[in-house]
Amino acid sequence: MAVDIVVETLIQRPRAVVVAFAGDPGRAPEWYVNIKSIEWETPPPLAVGSRMAFVAQFLGRRLAYTYEVREWLPNERLVMSTAQGPFPMETTYTWDEEAGGTRMTLRNRGEPAGFSALVAPLMAVMMRRAMTADLAKLKGVLERS
Repeated sequence: MAVDIVVETLIQRPRAVVVAFAGDPGRAPEWYVNIKSIEWETPPPLAVGSRMAFVAQFLGRRLAYTYEVREWLPNERLVMSTAQGPFPMETTYTWDEEAGGTRMTLRNRGEPAGFSALVAPLMAVMMRRAMTADLAKLKGVLERS
């Protein structure tokens, strides 16, 4: 079963501010509830081919994975993916200007294998909950600054 989850929020800040913060993988632990750390494997700045090692905690498990940037259109779209592990994942951020701020959309999709495939429906529910919390935290951080 493929997992494909999309959540979005309106952040009352200019798009350039939202992109500068959310589009910087080094800031992920500041707004992602489950991400504990990140290390650049390639030197910044962000570009297609950049690689970052993430450590997260999800459903009581420590997860370590490396994302590689597949697409980077500044102020529009960031696509990162990982191929290793039991749940290869692609994460997409998009940013659109709207009256009153910036609409940020966060999409995670992947094809779980092995045991992960058996629990994919539960994982999808938990991922949606976490992604919604992540965007709420991002919104709070940026609107307070």
